[in-house]
Amino acid sequence: MARVGADSLDADAQDVALARHTYLDAWSAALFAGEFARAGDLHEVSRAARSARPPAGAARPSDLLLDAFAVLVTEGRAAAAPMLRRAAQVFAEEKIPFEEGLRWGWQATIPPIMMWDEEYWYTPLVRQLQSVRDAGLLVYLPISLNSLGILATLRGDVATAASLIVEADAIAEATGTSIAPYAAVLLAGLRGSEAEALELIEAVRKDARVAGQGAGIQWCQLASGILYNGLGRYEKALAEAQQASEQAPELFVSMWALPELIEAASRTGQDQLAADALERLAEATSIGQTDWGLGIYARCRALLTDREDAEDSYREAIDRLNRTRFRPELARAHLLYGEWLRRERRRTDARAQLRIAHDIFAGCGMEGFAERARRELAATGETALTRTVEARDTLTPQEAQIAGLARGGLSNPEIAAQLFLSPATVAYHLRKVFTKLGISSRNQLAPALPGRPGSAPLVAPQG
Repeated sequence: MARVGADSLDADAQDVALARHTYLDAWSAALFAGEFARAGDLHEVSRAARSARPPAGAARPSDLLLDAFAVLVTEGRAAAAPMLRRAAQVFAEEKIPFEEGLRWGWQATIPPIMMWDEEYWYTPLVRQLQSVRDAGLLVYLPISLNSLGILATLRGDVATAASLIVEADAIAEATGTSIAPYAAVLLAGLRGSEAEALELIEAVRKDARVAGQGAGIQWCQLASGILYNGLGRYEKALAEAQQASEQAPELFVSMWALPELIEAASRTGQDQLAADALERLAEATSIGQTDWGLGIYARCRALLTDREDAEDSYREAIDRLNRTRFRPELARAHLLYGEWLRRERRRTDARAQLRIAHDIFAGCGMEGFAERARRELAATGETALTRTVEARDTLTPQEAQIAGLARGGLSNPEIAAQLFLSPATVAYHLRKVFTKLGISSRNQLAPALPGRPGSAPLVAPQG
């Protein structure tokens, strides 16, 4: 009888474990379905998941994710914060079983993003990418590359982001993998070339609607809000950002849309709308207490504050964001501060802030925001110098990808195998790279393509 009892307990534990995995899969499906979810939306799945308690013993990483997500949706950020923090810490600092990391890797990025924790977001991404490369599981690579591409974009590392996107597209095509180009959409919105961005955004929006993926539509709305704020088209930015902020308000895409909504609303005289969004942003950023989140909150608060308090908020935003790697967010703080100073008729002070903003935007390839900063500088009586395009900035994304791999020590056949090209094609592109950079050999790539001082590498070592 004792044996039967033990077997029964084991079976019950296995049933609970399977049920919790099923709930986590269902939660992810509901997240992607977004506005198209009918039965089984995020709230329904989260409520059901809370009834499936984990089996006795140490919680698996997936258990930490499920509990954090369920509480986040049903009780809010403050209640979920300790669970989100624990899940983020485990995936960043502890050794995760390969199968667990492979299955739940992208979901593991949600807790650190919700906590505005840049390092806990970055670390498991790179580890997961390397694990997938080492295992040769090509079908999973586009997911990892796309996730890293989003982070690279937000850091303003446009060359790396474009390179990751090119590799993800090549592997997806070779393996028949279907994945929405989230990184490419965000990069297009940040770059600010309206025609190019809208063509991609509208195509992805249409595909997402056909596929019933509300998350894809929401992502396009976020990217459009960024695009139109950069272009100074605040009415359009407001419409897009407001829609993006309303879907799944507990989660990070709506959270990221709030700064776009606040900026656009403040520029169109929608003060109450901006104030309501600022209140939501205050709650969203308070649980993490990081320079990333609090810096963005201070920048947005400054838009709705008068005189001395506004200046203090802008300075706080710049100070905090300067301690992060999110260069576009820092540049936007300088831009808004410069615009405020110009309206205060402090032209000399405004020029200093606007020059910094313009230089960062230009260096990141953010054409829309750079032009906005240039116009503001012109209004102060100064003309922004046209940035000289360096040779490494003229490399195509594929050339930059091949050059980076060659700089890392890979041979032409190794690069060809990784990027699904022929060795002859790799050699052809390398010759073009050498010509553009004015060099003649592979050992000259390192000094010709130096990394930025103080910036962590975004791509895991490859080979």
